[in-house]
Amino acid sequence: MSQRTGERQEFAEFYKDYTWVTSPERVIVSGPIAYIGQDEVARDIALFKAALAAADRPVEDAFMCVLAPGWLEHFFYNEHYPDDEQYLFALADAMKHEYKAVVDAGLILQIDDPALPDTYDMIVPAPAIEDYRRYARVRVEALNHALKGLPADRIRYHICWGSWHGPHTHDLPLEHVIDLMLDVNAGAYSVEAANARHEHEWKLWKKTKLPEGKILIPGVVSHATNVVEHPELVADRIIRYAQLVGRENVIAGTDCGLGFRVHPQIAWAKLKVLSEGAALATRELWDKTVPA
Repeated sequence: MSQRTGERQEFAEFYKDYTWVTSPERVIVSGPIAYIGQDEVARDIALFKAALAAADRPVEDAFMCVLAPGWLEHFFYNEHYPDDEQYLFALADAMKHEYKAVVDAGLILQIDDPALPDTYDMIVPAPAIEDYRRYARVRVEALNHALKGLPADRIRYHICWGSWHGPHTHDLPLEHVIDLMLDVNAGAYSVEAANARHEHEWKLWKKTKLPEGKILIPGVVSHATNVVEHPELVADRIIRYAQLVGRENVIAGTDCGLGFRVHPQIAWAKLKVLSEGAALATRELWDKTVPA
């Protein structure tokens, strides 16, 4: 996360006391970008498949996360390309090899892209919404360039507002990027929906139509609190979305990755209630004759 944001200015005392470790080193792009991670991604895929086999879980149901070009650009500082757009598309050209490797391995590719909504607060002073949407649209175009030729039904796209435990009062409302999210060439869309700053945004789906054949993956347990949600609350959240976009079009998810955000014991407890809540919602939505 940028060290100069609107939120950090408003809550300077909080962030002064907040433990936030950052590296003083920065990676500089000083020449043409090329992908050299073939061996590393092959090793990661092999390890993941071995773990799935040990757990007797099918490869085709598992997803593997890879960062979007628009999020990667936050970590590499361009001193080679003449403008940000050329730099961004160079990143996309490099990352398409990793995206294809995941899909070719039979796994679902999850594109993690906090940047789509989260970069807004990193621009100080805050830009006009339409200016930011133009900025974000180029990032979507670069991602779609990298995904070209890959089957949408093997891709899921995740956005969030960052995983740090802060006030999030400067988060860009989902309403300003929901259409851009749906422009990504993916079969499913994962979005924060359980934390206290964004849970109300379920109402957007009253007027936003989920495209035909697409899946919505709302977060129904949150990484933002150590409180473990009740299974009935999880079920209520799932049912709310199912009633808006269709029960066959919803997969229950987490707001964001739970690792390093909550204690592992709490993370496993949240995943347990996610499963229990999904079972309750399934019974309510599909077959009330099945005993609880």
